Amino acid sequence: MNRAERIFHLHRRLKESRQPPSLAQLVEQLGVSRATLKRDIEYMRDFMQAPIEYDAQANGYRYDPDAPAFELPGLWFNESELLALLTMEQLLEDMQPGLLAPVIGPMKTRIRRLLESGGQDSTELRRRIQIQPQAHRTSAADTFRIAAEATLAGHPLDIDYHGRARDSATRRRIHPQRLLYYRDNWYLIAWCENAQALRTFALERIRAATPVQDTPLREEADADLDRHVGAAFGIFTGPASEWAVLRFTPEHARWVADETWHPDQIGQYRGDTWELQIPYSDPTELIQEILRHGPGVEVIAPESLRQRVADTLREAAARYT
Repeated sequence: MNRAERIFHLHRRLKESRQPPSLAQLVEQLGVSRATLKRDIEYMRDFMQAPIEYDAQANGYRYDPDAPAFELPGLWFNESELLALLTMEQLLEDMQPGLLAPVIGPMKTRIRRLLESGGQDSTELRRRIQIQPQAHRTSAADTFRIAAEATLAGHPLDIDYHGRARDSATRRRIHPQRLLYYRDNWYLIAWCENAQALRTFALERIRAATPVQDTPLREEADADLDRHVGAAFGIFTGPASEWAVLRFTPEHARWVADETWHPDQIGQYRGDTWELQIPYSDPTELIQEILRHGPGVEVIAPESLRQRVADTLREAAARYT
């Protein structure tokens, strides 16, 4: 049995036994070695503040009768769960520095001590588990914190937002619905009072954000949010209006056939090429993804998308002539 199970059974023996059980009795009852049992007792004393004492007269272990009644914590972890917790913290820290620091920062030292008491080197996490962001755009820690708090607490925000498409700044009141981590960057899905519709805001383009405490939040239905985010290819989507049909060469098919571009995509081999059908609305991001494959992909349909990709490739080629 693992340490969590051993401690649970040891706790029961100490609470329920009429006489303090001896070390030999506990070893036999728990099916562990003397060394393991002693380590578990020390673990409970040091990290769980369990008032375990040795009664020399009874030659056994018991909870100090003069101490407050001891119970196991309502939430505690074994080694694998602690490692998983630190791993998640590490991954989130790589995605958004400072995201969890105020919340679990004080716990990290204790968690690491618990792991190391069981022979685990928690410092290996940084060396062994790593996220390598691609095209990551850094947003201010305060902006992320304010956006996250507004999303979770349920209150509007007044923001100064500088959009890339129009290259202009606007003042908006928004009603945050979801935070979305998409392709190594954070976005805030919110109802915008200016647009009177759901909008997607790149977090790094929010120049200032102020909580609005005296106005109720307009909440959108989950189904509407799901359609806004996932109906079509790309981050700035809306309802899908077209289906792209892409054909990949055998060399590129070996990669793309294993990729998920969209939950509703349709993919199949045609001979040794791979045909991929993708729903989309705004083609901007889809075109960028198509261009990433260069001559390894051909747009079969619709004709409007095929023409836009062809025009873009001709413009790019003209820069090299």
